[in-house]
This record gives sequence, structure tokens and C-alpha cells, in this order.
Amino acid sequence: MSAIPAIILYDDARWENLLPLTFTRPVSELRIGILTIREKWEHLISSKISNLTKPYLSEKYPVSISEDNLVINSGVLPDKSLAQQILGLQTNQYLCCNDMVIAVRMGKSDAENTIKHNRDLSGIKARYTPVFLSDDVRMISRPYHIFSMNGKEIENDFALITHGRASQPYSHTNQVFGKYPLFLEEGVYMECCTINTNEGPVYLGRNVQIMEGSMIRGGFAACEGSIVKMGAKIYGPTTIGPNCRLGGEVNNSVLFANSNKGHDGFLGNSVIGEWCNLGADTNNSNLKNNYLPVKIWSYPDAGFKDTGLQFCGLIMGDHSKSGINTMFNTGTVVGVASNIFGDGFPRTYIPSFSWGGAAGFITHQLKKALETAEIVMGRRQVQLTDLDRKIMEYLFEQRVEM
Repeated sequence: MSAIPAIILYDDARWENLLPLTFTRPVSELRIGILTIREKWEHLISSKISNLTKPYLSEKYPVSISEDNLVINSGVLPDKSLAQQILGLQTNQYLCCNDMVIAVRMGKSDAENTIKHNRDLSGIKARYTPVFLSDDVRMISRPYHIFSMNGKEIENDFALITHGRASQPYSHTNQVFGKYPLFLEEGVYMECCTINTNEGPVYLGRNVQIMEGSMIRGGFAACEGSIVKMGAKIYGPTTIGPNCRLGGEVNNSVLFANSNKGHDGFLGNSVIGEWCNLGADTNNSNLKNNYLPVKIWSYPDAGFKDTGLQFCGLIMGDHSKSGINTMFNTGTVVGVASNIFGDGFPRTYIPSFSWGGAAGFITHQLKKALETAEIVMGRRQVQLTDLDRKIMEYLFEQRVEM
């Protein structure tokens, strides 16, 4: 038995609860804080990590089984203590919290059977020995958990990434104050900006640009290659993933990677997938006029469910776009590869491959969606791979949420 087993991050039924963000990825590839969930595990455990996810995603995100395997619920947000408890499991033991299986250590045969029959991890309870956690675990199971829990995850990831390292210096033209730290990776360009860290740390990744006049309140994370445009007003906790563009007014939102909100307009309490673009003066509401809790579309329930949140904005799947002056109502959910434009408020649930706005929608044809994706990705020197095409083709053929 190896000292550290193969780590497999397992998508359970919560994968459906996290749609539309998981249409194109396993749960472990969701970004919250600074890192994706997979990247968090990679920082905490030096071991090979793979995904056990939906069959149509498994070619792009394959599972790797060894003689000794730790299968972990992919929605769990790890910390050092939890990682150590999971690594301490013996073969045929599982870690349990509030009757939910968090992780299980199993041999090759059981792991292969779990994959072959797509079994839920709870099925091992009759045969395996439980180890009980005294503390609750942090995990995401709804899209709005990503922005709701982003502040704590920025703090956790900040400590994980910067521990024992020194920040690069910043120019004297910037005004920086507050009780939490600011960390600059190599290649950061920042001039004439105001950074307030009283509410949380601020992390600026490699080659990030913070243009003149930007005002940022932590917690805030800008990942490698991202750009904050001139005069941006950013309230934390907010994260922009690698190669994103951010401008205007933003509050408590997460952009995964390669997405743009480059112009004026408000984005609040929102999660935006990859390769999305919000046109100039796109705005979203994050609060109902009657101040009641927000309901949003739930894919597994095929209906609107109460979030329990007073503030909830826009949830947008990969490759979706909005035109100039688009307005999104409170708690709007947009699927994959949709194009929204025109005046007025479109409905608060917009299925994947939709084309239109408040006046109505038609189908955004697959060929056109792929052509656009190829052009958009090519501008960043990223190729639309055959695997990406297969995933988009599958989603277009299914369109079960329509």
C-alpha cells in the first residue's frame, strides 16, 4: 500500500444541484476563493487527483484508479485538518458527518465497481467501518453557495498559497490600508489604485493588471493574467479567475476564467462561468423590491426554489453572452451558450442554447455556438478541442432543461 493513495473526487447528486455551472465540468473544477476545489486538494495533498463524474464529461476529466484509493465527495471544501483526517482513513473505512459520507478509502476492485455501476458512496455503509467527524464540513451544493462562501475561502486559500512567501513590492502611487494583508505575485502592474483590506485579504496573481483609479475592497482575488479596468469599483468578497476582465461596479461575485465584464454596469452576488461576456452597461438586480428571499431555478426540481438569501443575482453557464444594456432580474439563471440581448428584462430562467431576450427566445444553433466559441477562445490563444466540441454537442442534443 502506498503512503498516499490515489485521490478521486466524486460527483454525487449535488452535481445536478450545481447546474448550469456543472454542465461543462465536474464539481471539483468550480472556483471558489482563489483556487478550484481540485487545486485546493492539490495544495494540501501531494498525490495524483482525478475525477469520477458524469459519463459525457469523463473523457475530458478521466478517473484514475490505483490499488489504494481515497474517494472524496467533490463538493467538500478542504482544509488542513480535514485533509489529515481523510488521509488517516484505513482501507474499508469511511469518514462520516451528519450521516453523509465525506470520504472512503477503498481498494481497486471496490473502486472499479463503484465506477462501473455509478453507485452512490452511501452504499458502502453496510460493509465499511465509519469514522465520525465531530465538526461540520464546509461544502457547496447550490450555485449561490459559491459567492456566499467566497469570503472565507479567499482567506483560506490566501493562507495556503502565500504561507512562508514574500509579496512583490507595489508602487508608491497606490494607497493601501487595512488589517488584512495584500499579496502581489511576480509581474503585477498596479498604479494609482486604492486597496482597502479591512474586510479581507487581497491577492493579485502573476501578471495581473490593476489599472489606474481602481478602488478595491477585500477580500479580493485576481488570478493570473486577469485585468481590472480603469476606475473599477469592487466590493468583496469577489474573485476573478485567470485571464478575466473586470470593470464597472462589482460586489461579492465570482468569475471562473476567461470571462469579461469589462465595462460600466453592476454585477452583484453572482457567479459567471468560463468564456462569458457581459456587454457594456449590462446590469443585474441582486435584491427584490419587496426584500423577500430570492427564488432561483433548480434544474433537478424543474422549478424555482427558495435560496433563503435576500441578495442573489445572476448565475451564468459557460460560453453565454449578453448584449449592450442587457438587464437581468434578481436571481436569473442562464444556461450554457446562450445569447441574451434587447431591451426589457428577460425571464429569470434562460435555458442553454437560447437566443433572444425579453421579447422571446429561439434556439441558438449548435454550429453558430461552436463557431463563436472557437473565435472567442482563439483570441486568447486557446483551442476549442474535440473534447470540448463533444461536450457541447451532447448538451445541445439533450437540452433536457428546455
